[in-house]
Amino acid sequence: MLRYVYGEELYQFPKLRSTMFRDRARQFSERLGWAVTVNEAGEEHDEYDVMNPLYVIWQRADGSHGGSMRFLPTTAACMVNDHFTHLTEGVTISHPLIWECTRFCLAPEAEGRVAAALMLGGAELGRGFHLTDAVGVFDARMVRIYGRLGWAPTVLGTAGEGRDAVSVGLWQMSDPTRLAMARRAGLSPALSRHWFDRAFTPVASAPEAVSA
Repeated sequence: MLRYVYGEELYQFPKLRSTMFRDRARQFSERLGWAVTVNEAGEEHDEYDVMNPLYVIWQRADGSHGGSMRFLPTTAACMVNDHFTHLTEGVTISHPLIWECTRFCLAPEAEGRVAAALMLGGAELGRGFHLTDAVGVFDARMVRIYGRLGWAPTVLGTAGEGRDAVSVGLWQMSDPTRLAMARRAGLSPALSRHWFDRAFTPVASAPEAVSA
């Protein structure tokens, strides 16, 4: 299932929290070799995790992390403006309807549909918060993933070539895209919307006759 959890609420889901940060360490430090900080517990954190971001997380049936993304408004401190303006010719991207997405992470041996489910979660967030776009920094390996899912970003700038290329892109939010991501993930749009609404409206009732 998809969960939407603010950083200050992660303590309520200790297994989900710890496995997410450990999976981030495995992906970004061990597998990709990024210069990230890993603590003694084997968890990867950075300065943006203490800014109460909104995490979109695929939670497995046993309560562990299957995949995740992290969102922050571009009107506050965010990675693209703090570290990657050289990819946008010095232009700062700051707008209340554009949020930054970072730390796209898949757990080892994640189901094939998890990437699409996370993208669906991003689209649900766009719908729920009336966003126009998400902005993010991505490397060359992600180009194939976004293309396969059918939601490729508009590239604003790129540095490097081949496997070393790093880009900044914008993903336009729309309801047709949300429905397309639901199909890719094999999930009911009604169930997806219920997961989102339940996160922000605790009194919301479950829809009838929906299933994953």
